[in-house]
Amino acid sequence: MEQQQPERREGRSFPERKGQKRKLEEGAAAAAEDREISASTTTDGGGDAILNEIAAQVSVLNSAFSWQESDRAAAKRATQVLAELAKNEDLVNVIVDGGAVPALMTHLQAPPYSEGDLAQKPFEHEVEKGSAFALGLLAIKPEYQKLIVDKGALPHLVNLLKRSKDGSTSRAVNSVIRRAADAITNLAHENSSIKTRVRLEGGIPPLVDLLEFSDSKVQRAAAGALRTLAFKNDDNKNQIVECSALPKLILMLGSEDAAIHYEAVGVIGNLVHSSPNIKKEVLSAGALQPVIGLLSSCCPESQREAALLLGQFASTDSDCKVHIVQRGAVRPLIEMLQSPDVQLKEMSAFALGRLAQDSHNQAGIAHSGGLGPLLKLLDSRNGSLQHNAAFALYGLADNEDNVSDFIRVGGIQKLQDGEFIVQATKDCVSKTLKRLEEKIHGRVLRHLLYLMRISEKSIQRRVALALAHLCSPEDQRTIFIDENGIFISSCLLTGLDLLLGLPGSTNTKQQLDGAAALYKLANKSMALSPVDAAPPSPTQRVYLGEQYVNSATLSDVTFLVEGRRFYAHRICLLASSDAFRAMFDGGYREKDARDIEIPNIKWEVFELMMRFIYTGSVDITIEISQDLLRAADQYLLEGLKRLCEYTIAQDITLENIGGMYDLSEAFHAMSLRQACILFILEHFDKLSTMHGQNQLVQRTIPEIREYFCRALTKSTTNLQGLRL
Repeated sequence: MEQQQPERREGRSFPERKGQKRKLEEGAAAAAEDREISASTTTDGGGDAILNEIAAQVSVLNSAFSWQESDRAAAKRATQVLAELAKNEDLVNVIVDGGAVPALMTHLQAPPYSEGDLAQKPFEHEVEKGSAFALGLLAIKPEYQKLIVDKGALPHLVNLLKRSKDGSTSRAVNSVIRRAADAITNLAHENSSIKTRVRLEGGIPPLVDLLEFSDSKVQRAAAGALRTLAFKNDDNKNQIVECSALPKLILMLGSEDAAIHYEAVGVIGNLVHSSPNIKKEVLSAGALQPVIGLLSSCCPESQREAALLLGQFASTDSDCKVHIVQRGAVRPLIEMLQSPDVQLKEMSAFALGRLAQDSHNQAGIAHSGGLGPLLKLLDSRNGSLQHNAAFALYGLADNEDNVSDFIRVGGIQKLQDGEFIVQATKDCVSKTLKRLEEKIHGRVLRHLLYLMRISEKSIQRRVALALAHLCSPEDQRTIFIDENGIFISSCLLTGLDLLLGLPGSTNTKQQLDGAAALYKLANKSMALSPVDAAPPSPTQRVYLGEQYVNSATLSDVTFLVEGRRFYAHRICLLASSDAFRAMFDGGYREKDARDIEIPNIKWEVFELMMRFIYTGSVDITIEISQDLLRAADQYLLEGLKRLCEYTIAQDITLENIGGMYDLSEAFHAMSLRQACILFILEHFDKLSTMHGQNQLVQRTIPEIREYFCRALTKSTTNLQGLRL
């Protein structure tokens, strides 16, 4: 069975913008200036004022490309105003239409330096930073990614990544590098062609180098860009690995800065995704233990990524599955199952599902407390989370040591009663129940019988309910007989009485569970000990055949039915039932009579009864079945009686079940009564809410007990006098 892997995305968490883009932060020093700019760009003039503002700033950028201090100051402010406006996505189209992209593009590089310029470069790096920031914000809209790249942004952004090569590490340098990395992230987001173009422009090596940069924000921005570039792009993945990124990323996993280890584990996850060879390199480089360590991080985003990555590590490599468990991943993963964060629960369930496919891990996960939280997740209305939990439970069900725990925590009822969203989950649950059913034998069965004897009442009930559903028909006897062949009456009383007591409980859930279990058990017991077969005739049956039905040929007795003559033959009647034998061989007046009057039976009913006597078969309709049942009972025709009961049973409904049960009692119709009992158990939920039918349910409980005692003990009558 395949497990659906949670979708890995290019970037998650920390973003606040639509589309899961990276959060583009402003430094503390720029915050006050931003507030001033924001105030100045929030005009009361509406759309025209904004259009005018955009046009003015674009004009400044187009005319202020020089090292003169006034031009640099004006250009810096223009990039900041446009960036502030671009934070409102509703204005992005207006900004682009206003010609901002080519104007900003110009300022991604320093202006040319001439002899007349001052030796000191005013606002060095500041204008380029503002341009990169504004373009990154405009790239949040996918339709503008290609436009910006086609205008030539990538070579300039890659050059900005190298601004620290001259040894400068000022705050301005750090900021421009970070803005360039963020802009690359947004330009390449979910755009495979731009990811490739970044590689072709030489963007990957400087980004890898920046993973060791002294400024943590730059490290994070570089990792974020690599994470995007690695997503579903094999050539980019290979180049990132070839540039020796793995050792640097693994060191970042141990950072105390949550944002850094979040990005690092995200890059590794995207590198590993669908790349078995890179996965091997990552494990060989020593990533496993740091990733496991992130499961206990205070950052839920890193926890999610770590759990997803462990699931990827455990996809096919059995040794890796064992190593992950040995290194302490199970308990934190189980704790994550109980988090209020849905994604965190989904990723941990995914990882545990992968780990649970290894036989060495299954018992450990269950005994570490994994069963309860996984079962609880089946109640989720999130289809992916529900399926991952179901898949993990499917793995755990493969171990005999877990069967009792499944039953003890109510897992069987949970699996049976769950409302599952997708078909794949329904199929998975069905296979899990099948796995558990196949293990109800040998030492597992003996342990369950032990629990049914010594546990508290609630556990006893769960065991009894589970055994009713899961035990095979052949093992029903074993459930109540020990390995030495001695009948355990206490077990019979414990298990059967527990089930029989549930329909009469005041707890609605227990009533429904008990009825469902008894219905299942009844169906299984019929396979072993059917109680509705017609008893053999006391004498050899003689069928004269269809041609003699109501035929005067060789007739030696005539019945008068509703004033009409029906010709019959004593030899056939004598062989058919004790009633006719008594009539013709006993001391009744009919013994020597030529004509015998039959009162209280309709002609068509009598004719069908005689046709059965002569041929051994008859077609019975619903309309005549009850009258024919009365006649068959009166004349002790058990075979015909069973046929009538079968026909009547096909017509049982919620509305007539009471009358049908009364009919079965009136004519001692055991087969019909059994059908009524099964119908009551099958439709217990509806009957228990119908007016007047609850009394019927309670009335049938003694008969239900009698039926099960017959069915379950029939094969052990020779042992009933023995005790353990």
